[in-house]
Amino acid sequence: MLSRVASSLYWLSRYVERSDGMLRMLKINYASSQDTIQEFTWKPVIRIFSSDDENELLNIQHDSRAVIEYLLLNRENPNSILNIVTLARENARSVQEHIPKDLWQCLNEYYHTVKDEKLLWYVQKDDPVTALDVLIKQVMLYNGTADSVMERGESRSFMNIGKHLERSIQSVDILDIKFSSISSNPDLLTDISYWKHLLLSLGGYELYLKTYRQGFDAKNIIELAMLNNDFPRSALYAMNNIERYFNRLKSESNIEHYNNLSFKIGRLKSMITYSSVNTMNEEQLHLYLTEIRAELFGIGNLLNEYYFANS
Repeated sequence: MLSRVASSLYWLSRYVERSDGMLRMLKINYASSQDTIQEFTWKPVIRIFSSDDENELLNIQHDSRAVIEYLLLNRENPNSILNIVTLARENARSVQEHIPKDLWQCLNEYYHTVKDEKLLWYVQKDDPVTALDVLIKQVMLYNGTADSVMERGESRSFMNIGKHLERSIQSVDILDIKFSSISSNPDLLTDISYWKHLLLSLGGYELYLKTYRQGFDAKNIIELAMLNNDFPRSALYAMNNIERYFNRLKSESNIEHYNNLSFKIGRLKSMITYSSVNTMNEEQLHLYLTEIRAELFGIGNLLNEYYFANS
């Protein structure tokens, strides 16, 4: 497979996954902002999903509709969902002959939905959750279509590596930002709604309630997000899938690059697998998550260098 094609499929998948994570985060935080009695801050969300000048964005941190509009529809924000979905569509269009027609149509519909001017009206004048739900359903349709129509070959392997790499980075970022907030506000340790919204942000609220019967506990939440192999958004689940799909790319023509990257993936998987939640206090958790995040970006960089010819 040409490196250009592999790169487009990988980034197409990463962009769609990133938009999914952002949509769910916006929906949960908007609901949280409506429930809270105190002034709600969007600072953690801004820190996760914006690369622009944080100080400037913090001016709107207490305005839910302004933050949603900026992260969802602002054309000047390179990380807005509108721009991310546009990039996903451009990548898909460049490799249209390598993906099923149904998947292309699905992504195209997602693109035209996010451009619909009615979304802005929902965000500014009506219920923003309506706009977010419309787009979340588009992503679900895309993921279901990709799973049911994609050939189980190299194309799907690159797409799934991109999806799980992006998802694991998001889970690590959410966990790090949320636990950092507890360091500056220890009262959050006993705030049930805070833990609930953290788990909803990770997509693991229902699984947590089924797995842990003794209520909310910081160590149990870390264990779920990092080590639960049945949780589709845990770091370990992601690493198992990255390793699984990367092994399918093994070829004698690039065995040295394959071995180098395979070693890096295996090392990170072992690092997560043999982690001990019991020894992590707040400072150690931040250092641990920072190291995991750096390793995940390292894997992405080697994929760029070895497989996409972007050294």
